[in-house]
Amino acid sequence: MNLPLFQTLFQTLARRLFGILAAMLLMPTQAQPTIAAASDLKFALDEIAAAFQASSGQTVKLVYGSSGNFYRQIAQGAPFELFLSADEDFVFKLADQGLTPDRGRLYAIGRIVLFIPKGSPVPVDAAFDPQLVQLRRALGEGRVLKFAIANPDHAPYGRAATEALKRLDLWAAIQPRLVLGENVSQAAQFAVSGSTQAGIFAYSLALAPQFGRAGNAVLIPETLHQPLRQRMVLTRKAGAVTEAFHAYLQQPAARAVFVRHGFALPGEQ
Repeated sequence: MNLPLFQTLFQTLARRLFGILAAMLLMPTQAQPTIAAASDLKFALDEIAAAFQASSGQTVKLVYGSSGNFYRQIAQGAPFELFLSADEDFVFKLADQGLTPDRGRLYAIGRIVLFIPKGSPVPVDAAFDPQLVQLRRALGEGRVLKFAIANPDHAPYGRAATEALKRLDLWAAIQPRLVLGENVSQAAQFAVSGSTQAGIFAYSLALAPQFGRAGNAVLIPETLHQPLRQRMVLTRKAGAVTEAFHAYLQQPAARAVFVRHGFALPGEQ
């Protein structure tokens, strides 16, 4: 065996391999696009994003929170590429500021529920009482010490809860007992954990098995609050992957997921 020749070949191959690895490390990588989504979408959107990844091989990073807070963050330059709001007015405000290429697309209509956790002093049959008569009685008897809703200042579902309680003339009794979640997901956690005796939050969250095991929920009539018209919009930072995900959200498979998680589709209520 010609040892010097072997050593020369080995050194040449090693240099080439090192060069390839170095080039790979220096190549720019496409950052995973970040999507801002209202908290009521947690279970539906996680499922849709997984299906999108399975079909396209692409992934997106989902960040959940209150629509009002996301609006402010995007207005201040946060690097979100797509915004799925629980209130279309926040999308319109961004569009009016020139931060989006258009005024977005309505993707779902949300609903709210009264949730009674197991062990609550509020009667279980209150969960089958859309006019909340049993809740009114429990309030009058002092059996409700804490009541959870999302913060109505920036969470659309909290605002809808407030409107419904006012329409039913329950607001004055409940307001001193309120425990406010930063978003509707946190309000739901307060309600199911036993931290409160009852609460109002998104139907889409109440349908999740972990919530169903924790108590009972009843849909609150849509006539008691302004419609929860949920709109999504691409920002001017959107890249190709986000545009593909935005298009996927409008396909029949994704729309079926929204319906299964308790949302109504625009034009199909």
